[in-house]
Formats: sequence, structure tokens, C-alpha cells
Amino acid sequence: MTISLVISTYNWKEALELTLLSAARQSEPPHEVLVADDGSRADTAELIAAMAQEIPAPVIHVWQEDRGFRLAAIRNRAMARASGDYVIQVDGDLILHRHFVRDHRRAARPGAFIRGARAPINEAGTRRLLAVRSIEVHPWSLGVKNRIKGVRSLAVSRLLRRLRLARGVLGCNMSFWLEDVIRVNGYDERMVGWGREDEELCVRLEQAGVRYQELRFSGLAYHLHHPERPRDRHAANLEMLAETRKTGRTTCELGISQYLP
Repeated sequence: MTISLVISTYNWKEALELTLLSAARQSEPPHEVLVADDGSRADTAELIAAMAQEIPAPVIHVWQEDRGFRLAAIRNRAMARASGDYVIQVDGDLILHRHFVRDHRRAARPGAFIRGARAPINEAGTRRLLAVRSIEVHPWSLGVKNRIKGVRSLAVSRLLRRLRLARGVLGCNMSFWLEDVIRVNGYDERMVGWGREDEELCVRLEQAGVRYQELRFSGLAYHLHHPERPRDRHAANLEMLAETRKTGRTTCELGISQYLP
């Protein structure tokens, strides 16, 4: 089982540096790291090239022209370049626990995808970490909110996966088999702007028979604070999500297939 770690980013190289540093220290490194870049400036490419020397896996920079918030498209482009069996998808404003990749690998099951969690860090805590380029963070660190989400316990994690107590989607911390994503044609690129593109993909996965799993108390990540994204396209994306649920469709027309060899 080979793992492709896909990290999405846009013009915040200081946060991306911490994400890449945390990827470099993984107890089980991924097979490859793909940075899905939604049109960042040249300084982001320079950072990625420099950080590639510190990561014990190939680093691939996948870039698209900046034409607004097109997260669905850049994730499709990156996953189309992936060579791993399994994809772990994160945002470039997360600090990954050193066992993050190992925990996702351990939890992976055939015919299922995983939604992980994150522990948010407040504005002051984020400024401190960025100022000193530090990835040393734990549940009791200054600025960590909802500290319980930063606690790692494999026994509790296994119990909650069996109980399946909750539902929800966080595109910043998800994992799935690449063949399952290709089968449903990846993200629907009609969904632009912030929100719901990850949930819509997960609905199609479930309607195609891929089971939902929630990963708690393992696969931990800490989320750096940033201002909320504009939500001017949110209503339109909600309509497309509702359409997917109503029709029961499992694929989309404008998806990952346009980038596959």
C-alpha cells in the first residue's frame, strides 16, 4: 500500500512551510508528496523546491493559473498525478502529528474513505508558531482550542470507529483509495468558490457504495488560524450538493478524468 499525500495551498507560504516540515518528520513517510497549488506566486514554488530537500519522499508541485478559488480543479489535477494506491488529502495550513500518515494507513479499509479531525489554533498561537517556524504543538500548547481533538489514543479511536457516532466532512483531513476517487470522477469542477465541494464528493462516494469512516483520537492535525474565506458561491454549491443527493448520481461530467493519461 503506497500513500500519496496531497497538500492544497494558495499564497500562504509561511503556513505551507509548517505543513511541509510536519510532513518531513512523519514516523512513516508517504510514498510521495503532491502540493496542489491553486495559482500561488513564484515565492511558493521557491519554498517548495527548498523544502523538497528535507522531505524523505519525492515532492511534486502541481500548479494551475490563478482564476479564482478553484480548489476542486487543483485537487483533481494533483490526484491525477498521484502514483500511490491511497490518497491522504490535507490543507496547507495544518501541522500534522508525527504519526499522522501512520494513523491513516492503519485505519484504511477496502471500500471505505476516512474523514479526520483537526484541533484549531487561535490567532495568537498561530502568530507565535509562524514567527519561530515551529511545528512543536500538542493539546496543551498555547492557543490550541478544543484540546480534546489533539489527544491521540488508538484504543479510543478504534472504539469510536466501530460505534460510528457522528457524521460530517472536513476536506482538510480526508483519505481515500485513489481507484475509488477515479471511479466517481473526482471532484466536480463546477463547484468553485469556498465550500461543499468535499461534501459533494463524499456523497457520490457513498452513493457508489464506498463507506464513510470517521477518524478521531488519531490522524491528528492542528489548524492554523486565518480569516474566513469569502462565501459568495456557497448558495450555488449548496444547490449542486442537493442535486447530487436527490438524483443519487455517482459521477460528475467535469472531473478528474480530463487530467488522466
